[in-house]
Amino acid sequence: MASSTRFVLPVLLLAAHLLGSRAVAPTCERIECPSYDVVDKGNGFEIRLYNSTQWMSTSSIDDISFVNATRTGFLRLFDYIQGKNKYGEKIEMTAPVITQVTPSDGPFCASSFVVSFYVPKKNQPNPPPADGLQLQKWGLRYAAVRQFGGFISDGDSVGEEAAALYSSLQGSVWFSAVTQGQEADPTSAYTVAQYNSPFEFSGRVNEIWMTFAMASHRI
Repeated sequence: MASSTRFVLPVLLLAAHLLGSRAVAPTCERIECPSYDVVDKGNGFEIRLYNSTQWMSTSSIDDISFVNATRTGFLRLFDYIQGKNKYGEKIEMTAPVITQVTPSDGPFCASSFVVSFYVPKKNQPNPPPADGLQLQKWGLRYAAVRQFGGFISDGDSVGEEAAALYSSLQGSVWFSAVTQGQEADPTSAYTVAQYNSPFEFSGRVNEIWMTFAMASHRI
């Protein structure tokens, strides 16, 4: 299996670069989103290769509620794009807003959440700094992705979607790469990407991401 993986992965990556296959959420037709190539598709998952990007992120937010933590983080980031930054600069809204999740060990223990905003291309060369926020610099990064709709609520739904993504990867050439990626970054078991504003009630798009870096696929 390890030998076949070494040959299959480069072929898939080459195909992605040659074909430039892209798929976007409907929101990304209206506002800017990070660009990526679709490397592979399977039953219940998609593998993407994201270009180098920068994200403005909150510090870790400890809470038992995904919804509350994401709302808290989003409000901080909304203040940031409204001009509450060192340059006093307003910044265009982008999508998705992502929440990196480190689940707790029990149902009544606080999990850790980091909420991030994709910095628009215009601001990528010099993102305005801000108190209480940190800049995440991503190199080329792969993501195993599962898409689902509706409003996200507290409960088991997000965890179930993450478990379904992980399960769908088993038996694929990507499974060990994703597992190695999670081991390399224990601060984030998975990431939840939300593309719509809270005031959009239909056509909502959410995704679970499990990211891994370039070196993670060298099996």
